Amino acid sequence: MWLNNDRVFYAGLLGAMSVRTMGGWLVYVSLGAPIRIAAGDAALGVLPADTVWQSTDLAVVPPYTPHRVVCDERLICSITVEPETVDDAALPDFMRFHAGAVPGGWPGAAQTVQRVRAAHTWLRTHGRDIDLQTTSFDECFFGQRLAPRQLDPRIASVLEEIRNDPSRTTTAQDCAKAVGLSFSRFLHLFKDEVGTPFRSLRTWKRARSLLHHVTREANLVHVALDTGYPDSTHFSHSIRHVYGLKPSELFAGSRQLTVLGDSPAARAAQQAERWC
Repeated sequence: MWLNNDRVFYAGLLGAMSVRTMGGWLVYVSLGAPIRIAAGDAALGVLPADTVWQSTDLAVVPPYTPHRVVCDERLICSITVEPETVDDAALPDFMRFHAGAVPGGWPGAAQTVQRVRAAHTWLRTHGRDIDLQTTSFDECFFGQRLAPRQLDPRIASVLEEIRNDPSRTTTAQDCAKAVGLSFSRFLHLFKDEVGTPFRSLRTWKRARSLLHHVTREANLVHVALDTGYPDSTHFSHSIRHVYGLKPSELFAGSRQLTVLGDSPAARAAQQAERWC
């Protein structure tokens, strides 16, 4: 797994077929056998069973969309793109026009699958030796730089603080005061600029920060406190909602995972491994 504040690339075990609701743009790519995906109402069991599952090598899930994904090989590649970092209107066509399976005949679909698989192989070989940044990540996986979203400077400053330290307990009231806005104006402006309510984004960023700790040998209660959760119950509920897995299952499935990237946790882990 490679991650920074803007992107995540994961290749490994898929986990249980549970409903997951993540806050980033998700691009799933099969590593061999096709994946099957159910998104939105299909994932929640609202639609008839015979209309639920789509089989594909490439799937897209928009931010905060409930979905389920399965694969016979139980292995998968996924890319997560933080929505506040990109201009939705300038995303690759296969992301903007699809929620769920991307048809194999869609222009660029086959090339995207090939590019992601090749990047996966390249990262496995060279991941520890490169300084991969967001722009080079995008070029590697998407064949282009993804255009950044233009944000109100006040909202941008709040986002940067949350992204850099998602465990902080700063409230929306604190943020509104810090940028000189009334509480109600701040909430409205935040949702208009980011596309999701303040609370939803905070929940996602906190759950996302857990990825920096999944290879850590530590009591899960300590991990919960370190990532900003008030107690283990809140921690477990939030992680299950986002990832569709209990925290213990998430950690158990990550025991053989290698974490790369430019986060402080990842740098520390890499440094420790070099000295071992």
